[in-house]
Amino acid sequence: MTQDRPAARRKAAAQFRTGRKHSGQSTPAGPEAEAAEPVQPAEPEQSAAAEAGNVAPLPGARGPRGGKAGQGGKKKKRRKLRKWRSQAKAALAELEAVRDQQPAFPVARSAHMRRRHWGLAASFVLMVLAPLAATVFYLFAVAEDQYASTAGFTVRSQESSGANDLLGGLASFAGNTTASDSDILYEFIQSQELVAAVEARTGLSAHYASRWPQDWVFALWPRATVEDLTWYWQRMVRIAYDGGSGLTEVQVTAFDPQMAQAITRAIVEESQTRINALNDQARADAMRYAEADLAEALERLKGAREALTQFRTRTRIVDPEADIQGRMGVMNNLQQQLAEALIEYDLLAGTVSPGDVRLNKAQQQIEVIRSRINIERQTFASSNTDTGGVGEDYPSLIAEFERLTVDREYAEEAYRAALTALEAARDDAARQSRYLATYITPTLAGEAEYPRRFVLSALIGLFLLLVWSISVLIFYSVRDRS
Repeated sequence: MTQDRPAARRKAAAQFRTGRKHSGQSTPAGPEAEAAEPVQPAEPEQSAAAEAGNVAPLPGARGPRGGKAGQGGKKKKRRKLRKWRSQAKAALAELEAVRDQQPAFPVARSAHMRRRHWGLAASFVLMVLAPLAATVFYLFAVAEDQYASTAGFTVRSQESSGANDLLGGLASFAGNTTASDSDILYEFIQSQELVAAVEARTGLSAHYASRWPQDWVFALWPRATVEDLTWYWQRMVRIAYDGGSGLTEVQVTAFDPQMAQAITRAIVEESQTRINALNDQARADAMRYAEADLAEALERLKGAREALTQFRTRTRIVDPEADIQGRMGVMNNLQQQLAEALIEYDLLAGTVSPGDVRLNKAQQQIEVIRSRINIERQTFASSNTDTGGVGEDYPSLIAEFERLTVDREYAEEAYRAALTALEAARDDAARQSRYLATYITPTLAGEAEYPRRFVLSALIGLFLLLVWSISVLIFYSVRDRS
């Protein structure tokens, strides 16, 4: 009896964990649970017999089938058995209640394809695999081989570049708002004018249209206009330009290596012609500006000299400074004569009588000298011509003369500078100041480098995959929202 209770508890716990019997049906609760117990307690008689076999009878007691002690033990064991059975039923009912309260999760079914999955696979085939297969087939089976020719050049100047090299770093920080010859050449290579010039020299439209319509992606269509040819030129001509160093590298692709080299050579020659045209224009502008500056300086010099001549004619003075120096010499001479006359008068006044003729004559000489000194002084600041003046005061005359002299000297210096600039412009025009320095001559290709089939296939495949992925995400987003 002591070993049946743990077995019943283990059985009840196992049923609670599984939730079902091995037959797939729920374990009954209530009165039916008692009949569903797999382990039933032994009959009272058998249990009593088993107990009797293990327990020694007390002295004076009767046998196992008779006596009061045996009947009392059986009743006690039956009560204990009923008690244990009721406790087991209560525990089992409690476990069943706890199991019923817990939610039962359904078992997931096995995955299988649905209609939207088949549509997703079909869209991947139509949007990614089929276009990629067509692209790979066209690139490797239809597209014609293209040969590349490369040339590199830069614009050089014969002018002294020492100061430019010294200030080059500083100029890069300060910035340069004027376009250089290399910038002009970079834009010229992409222009319609150069395309027309190269077309006239090499006939590139006929060459690129010769592969039409076999290679309709990379070939030029027949009867293309100049605008169409210019658009196609941007595809076949690649330009790499470094604005810091001024280096320009041009790569031309064509269906024939000799044609690619001829087109590259034509680009270099046309670029040299453009640089020469810029030089000629710069020389003409420099000569025109220098001649205009010289003519202006000459007219200014003529005007200054004419104004100085008119001043001399009006005042009858060649050089006011020299004239005033002469007048100052006269004044000094008169001052010296006045001093001598005063000394002679003093000597005569001490030796002769006051009414002496010689004394009167000395006094008269003194008065005459003083009068002449006053007249000479009036001529410096008076405009009266009666006193011997020129009609204008000397300070004004000297100021006007100095102004005219400064104008003449400035005009002479400007004329010399303009004449020097004209000579320099003539020297620059006599030589080529700028030229095209080719550091990579047009090359002749030995094998086809274009089209880059593997690179284009990978890029197109990546692009198609991205487009398909974005489309699928948009579809599922709209589907989930609806």
